[in-house]
Amino acid sequence: MQSILQFLLVLFLCNTALFADDLQYVKKISLKKDEQKKILVKYDNKTRLFKFRWTLYVNGGLIILRSYDKTVAQNILYLNYKNQSFRVELKTRGDDFHNVPYILIKFKKFDFKKDSAKFSLYLSDDKDQIRLKIIKNK
Repeated sequence: MQSILQFLLVLFLCNTALFADDLQYVKKISLKKDEQKKILVKYDNKTRLFKFRWTLYVNGGLIILRSYDKTVAQNILYLNYKNQSFRVELKTRGDDFHNVPYILIKFKKFDFKKDSAKFSLYLSDDKDQIRLKIIKNK
């Protein structure tokens, strides 16, 4: 019985490793209310602008406004729930339907003393097609 459990555990771990996203840590970001973070996304001789900011932190929920390539969206992120992050696909789904590069923004902490939210930025790009340039706030 123990050998069967060991086999199942090894099989589970192998499958998890095969299907896990290869996220590359890019940067930690700290933003005050309505402070906007801009990131240039470059690929295939194209340059796109990804922007996001938070507008309200209430009842443990952080309201995020974001835009990328003329698409505007809103997310509500929580620290202690599954919806702690959002992802933005950086290229259209073409031939690489299953391996579309994307940015993942994860809400890490809210600092009440500084009235700022802290995020981690990750990139999933198996084919190394994407270049990110984070624009410094003035």
